[in-house]
Amino acid sequence: MRVVVADATPLHYLILIDAVDVLPRIFEKIYIPTEVRDELSCEATPSVVRTWMQQPTHWLEIFAPPVDPSEDSALQTLDAGERAAIILAESLRADLLLIVGEQLATCAVLYLVCASGQICELGRLHVVRLQKTNFRYPPSIMEALLAKAWCKSSNPA
Repeated sequence: MRVVVADATPLHYLILIDAVDVLPRIFEKIYIPTEVRDELSCEATPSVVRTWMQQPTHWLEIFAPPVDPSEDSALQTLDAGERAAIILAESLRADLLLIVGEQLATCAVLYLVCASGQICELGRLHVVRLQKTNFRYPPSIMEALLAKAWCKSSNPA
């Protein structure tokens, strides 16, 4: 089993576009630090995300990350959720951290799902939903994702 740690952004947008259930199809379990849980539950977060976080699913595990022993100045420039996700990933010796270039991490998850051929229902609808949010993305990445989503939704395996 791969150990996967996530920051708030990939979960946030996958919940918003009603595609968060793709995660357990490609990863058995996702680990998040308590700071990410708190970020996804705060009042400024869209209500659909807050509601989803009120009853976390069986494949989402919430951990209190260990105290960061380092004084790495690069970590200090990140927000609390990002910092905690990195520290948790290091402590769990994670295989994957869904954080780097937050928007790209969300696109990468959607691309992996489309490319896997396991989930034909993802398709173009979820990509279009993502475009309707305040999600920022490089146009070339979204074009590639749309091409992959269109291919998989048009030609189900």
